[in-house]
Amino acid sequence: MAEPGNGSIQGLLAEALRETTDLARKEIALFRTEMSNNLRTLFLGLGMMVGAAVFAVVALLVLVDALVKWLATVVHSEALAALIVGGVFLVIAAGLALAGRRAMSLSALTPTRTTRQVRQDARVLSERVSG
Repeated sequence: MAEPGNGSIQGLLAEALRETTDLARKEIALFRTEMSNNLRTLFLGLGMMVGAAVFAVVALLVLVDALVKWLATVVHSEALAALIVGGVFLVIAAGLALAGRRAMSLSALTPTRTTRQVRQDARVLSERVSG
């Protein structure tokens, strides 16, 4: 049994420091492994989303072509049907572009709730200090 004293306390502290350092190294290694796996999964998912987008665009083109051909049978003019379908899709695209532009404005990025909360916290603190 170790005698209580400076040597044993220093030894215990040194051992605790070694174990803490070893634990930190293991945690960092686990973090790196986990992040590597997470990034791999993220890129795999991103690749799948790109593939899905390609297939969706092709499907949309086929459906638009079918819509034009169907409308041509109704209006008896393929050119008129193409103009009608193209015009409708142009209006939809313009609406989406305007909505997207509004959503991407810098004012949409302003953290209004956080700003409001910080002002409220500052007011409460100043009331406590002055009151």
